Amino acid sequence: MSVYLPTLKQLQYLVALRDAGHFGRAAEASFVTQSTLSAGIRELETLIGVVLVERTRRVVRFTPLGESIVAKARRVLREAEELTDMARAAGRPLSGEMRMSVIPTIAPFLLPRLLPRLRRDYPDLKLFLREEPSAAACEGLHHGRTDCVLLALPYGCGEVEVAPLFEDRLLLAVPGNDSGDTAPLVADDIDPERLLLLEDGHCLKDHALRACEQPELRGQAMMMGTSLHTIVQMIDNGLGTTMLPQMAIDAGILEHTGVTARPIESKNAQRRIALVWRRASPRERDFRLLADVLTAERG
Repeated sequence: MSVYLPTLKQLQYLVALRDAGHFGRAAEASFVTQSTLSAGIRELETLIGVVLVERTRRVVRFTPLGESIVAKARRVLREAEELTDMARAAGRPLSGEMRMSVIPTIAPFLLPRLLPRLRRDYPDLKLFLREEPSAAACEGLHHGRTDCVLLALPYGCGEVEVAPLFEDRLLLAVPGNDSGDTAPLVADDIDPERLLLLEDGHCLKDHALRACEQPELRGQAMMMGTSLHTIVQMIDNGLGTTMLPQMAIDAGILEHTGVTARPIESKNAQRRIALVWRRASPRERDFRLLADVLTAERG
């Protein structure tokens, strides 16, 4: 008796549809036509004898069983990818494709220094970068969308291996007319009504609030910025203050502005930059080597 099993391609189409919530966008993400993707999912449903997706003109809705099979499909696809990773790990270090997510408060300040060195020292590495907030990056890691994540701790990223890289101080950025005193600040010196933070989804917001050592700031701080560069421009116009990481200052984010940065006397006035990846990944050697490169570049 022949046993017909789902193909990896069919599972990829199903997961893509679940992530996109739309046949057209799922097909685009899978680099196939919409009819090809739709036919592949119908073949899968026929194969296993159940409906996984309820189709209407406007809504794509997965059945409860469909949701369960998507979760299992993610694990199957991740295991299949690790077969290739095992072979790659036995070859040359830091070679082949690697997908890395980087959070927005690190990417523009560290990557311009890192990438030229990687291209020079590891020309066989094809590094695909994705800039996204911590929550999305960690979700993508566990779903197999990315191989590793460059982020700032503390942050709950699930069951991952962690390679600590370096500490990154947090300083309070103030407008030019507030910069006369350069002495270190204490948490009580920070005015919550003038504090501008990144919007929800960015871990730097939580790190900044920890540095303030005032839990009540969580409800009072003006969280309205979409990027550090935008917030710096707001501060330069006298609209408030913010927390900036040292790496952003070192990269010149305050150049051509009147904004200055003052140190903060707080045991929590820093974040820990780290590279994380899924536990038991066969590419652990590559990730640790990449972590060494990142640490050396910072130094």
